Parts: sequence; structure tokens; C-alpha cells
Amino acid sequence: MQSPTGAATILRVLRVCLHVGFAVLLLVAVIRLLTGVGTAGSPSSTALAAGLGLSALLAVVYLVGTILEKRHASDPSRFNPTRYAGWWLGAVMLLWLLLLLVSGDFAWVAFPLFFLQLHLLPRRLALPTIALSTVLLIGALWFHSRGSSDGGLQLAMVLGPVFGAGFAVVTGLAYRALFLEAENQRVVAEDLRRTRAELAKTQHDAGVLAERERLAREIHDTLAQGFSSIVLMGRSAEKALDDGDAGAAKERLRIVQDTASANLAEARSFVRGLRSPDLEQSGLVDTLRRLCEKTETEAAARGTALRCRFELVGSPVELPNTYQTTLLRAAQASLANVWAHARARAAVVTLSFLGSEVTLDVFDDGIGFEPPTAVGAVRGDGTGVGLLSLRERLDALDGSLEIESAPGEGTVVAVRVPLPAGEGAA
Repeated sequence: MQSPTGAATILRVLRVCLHVGFAVLLLVAVIRLLTGVGTAGSPSSTALAAGLGLSALLAVVYLVGTILEKRHASDPSRFNPTRYAGWWLGAVMLLWLLLLLVSGDFAWVAFPLFFLQLHLLPRRLALPTIALSTVLLIGALWFHSRGSSDGGLQLAMVLGPVFGAGFAVVTGLAYRALFLEAENQRVVAEDLRRTRAELAKTQHDAGVLAERERLAREIHDTLAQGFSSIVLMGRSAEKALDDGDAGAAKERLRIVQDTASANLAEARSFVRGLRSPDLEQSGLVDTLRRLCEKTETEAAARGTALRCRFELVGSPVELPNTYQTTLLRAAQASLANVWAHARARAAVVTLSFLGSEVTLDVFDDGIGFEPPTAVGAVRGDGTGVGLLSLRERLDALDGSLEIESAPGEGTVVAVRVPLPAGEGAA
């Protein structure tokens, strides 16, 4: 398929050739009229004046039409002469027919006019119009040859216009097909540019939305939980001071300080788009073990007798950063729910490497709940996004989340993540 630029260039060349051909044939006819060549004697002054006047008027009308068309083609905001194209063609044809009455030399101007008829008129009208013009052309040639020595209608007078009209029709139809193809390609190119612009905008909006969701997950799973812990520790320290237990208050303030420092590190980390600071310092197994110890310590500082234990099943393998972060966030969110809602006495975090997948189970012996009530709906106060956030993280890794619970029977949060190709135990 030809490029829109190449087709447009060919069309411009054809148009220039058409206009130049019209001008040359009209000029030749005027010169022959002035010199009397090809006529039976010199033309009368009336015929000469009429021929020159009509030729000048035809040249002006033709030139005005082509200039207006070119100006609109280069700048669509300018005057559009398309609606007047039929009237313009009619004026050109009328002036040509009047010139045919003056001199048969203007007969050959008909050939570029055939192309105009094919270009401006519907095909059902263009072909009959060309046929009628051909008949008039033959009649004009015969009319002006009556005074010559040959006299009468000659075979060449018929074959010349007929073959000329046939050639013009074939060439004009090819030109019309090329013109329509160029227009179609122009429309397709404009649609493609518009589609690309819309796609780029959609991708940009999707990227912005994805980044917002990422920040929402990070803030909920790190900063929000940390601040919640700080608030609870602060209240516990205040209560210890009211009770005169300075040692307990000091210990709880130390936990507040440590939690605030960890929050600050987390904030700096996800702003830079890095993994969790805990994972930067050690692997996932050690980080989960420390998380259980921290959970137990914080629970004790608040006066809650929660025992938190970490268990490892299978041989650990090195996981990509995204997998490690997702599993860590799952454990953090689950344990946060344990000490915030479960009223549990024991919690167990189990990390299992099972060949082609890794699982994380968080069990507690708390009061339990009805799982359908914790689908992950966001509440008006901004809470309730933990499960929703975790599901979104797991969906990105083709993982799954299952929650088993019942009132009075504790809760098990089960996370399963298939390992990427090439990972897994040897």
C-alpha cells in the first residue's frame, strides 16, 4: 500500500499536469486564432474579439476555481468552494462551447475538461457528460471544416475525439481511484493519530491510578499501622504514668520511639520506590521472625498476654523483592488485625516453601468472625482497606487469599503465591 505522503505527491503532480495542459492547449488555440493557422482565411474582427474575450474570461474563471481549491486544501479553515464546484464546471463548459463556435482550434481544450468532469461529477453523471461533450466536439470540428478543401465529416474527426475521450475516462478513473485511496489513507492516518493520543492519555491515567493504589497500599500497610501502634503505646504510657509506674512508661515510650523510627524509614523507602527497610537488612525469614517478636513485645507493653510464634516449613529460596514485600505486608496486616480485633492469646505465623509455590499462614485463637463480613470494603473512616489491599497485591502475582474463621473459633489467614519460573527448591 502506498503511503499517504506518496499518494498525495502523485495527486499534486497530476493536478499540476492537468492545469498546465489546459493552459497550454488554450494558449495554442489563441495563437492559432490570432495567426489564422488552420482556418479558411483570417478570422473576422468580430470572431477574433469574441475568441480573445472568451479565452481571457475562461482563463480567469478556471484560475479562480483552482486557486480557491488549493487555498482550502492547504488550510481547511479558509473558504470551501466544494459546494460551488458544479456551477464552476458549468461556467467553464459554457465558455468552452462558445469558443468552439468561434474556432475549431479550441476543440482540443476538451481533453483536460474531461478529467475535470470525472473529478467533480458523480460517475453516473460524468460519463454521459463526457459522451455529450465528445458529440459536441465532433460536431464543432465538422462545422468548422465545411469551408475547407476536404469538406464533410472525416474519420479522423470522429476517432480523435472518441479515443481522446476514452483515454481521458480510463486515466480519470485511475486518478479518481488514487484520489479516493489518498483520502481514505488520510482519514485512517488521522484516526490512528487520534487513537494513539487517546491511548497515551489512557495509559497515563492508568499509570496515575496504579501509582495512587500503590501508595494507598503502602501507607495502609506501613505508616497507618505504625501510627496506630504509636497511638496505642502512647495511651498505655500515659496510663502507666498515671499509675506511678515510671519503668513501664519508659519501656512503652521506647517502643513508641522505635515504631516512629521504623515508620520514618518506611516512608523514605516507599517514596524512593524501594523494598521494605526490614528486608533490606535481612531476608524474609528473619524479618518475619522479628515481626513476631515485635508483635509479642508490643502486646505485652499494652498489657495483653499474646504469644506470637514463627515457624518455617521447607527449604527457603531467594524470592524477588515484590514477592518478599507482599508476604511481609500480608503478615503485618494479619498480625495487626490479631492484636486490634481478635483478643487472641496465641498467634502463629507459618512460612512454607512447597516446591513451586510459597505459602504464608497466620493463625490466632481469638474470638473469630463471620468471613463474609470482611470482604475488604472500605469504611467511611478510611479503615477496612487491609484485606482489599492484600488481595490487590496478590492478584498482581497470581496469588490467592483464603480466610477461615467462625465466631469463637479463631481465624486462619492463608496466602498462596506461585513461584516465578526458575525459582523453587532444587
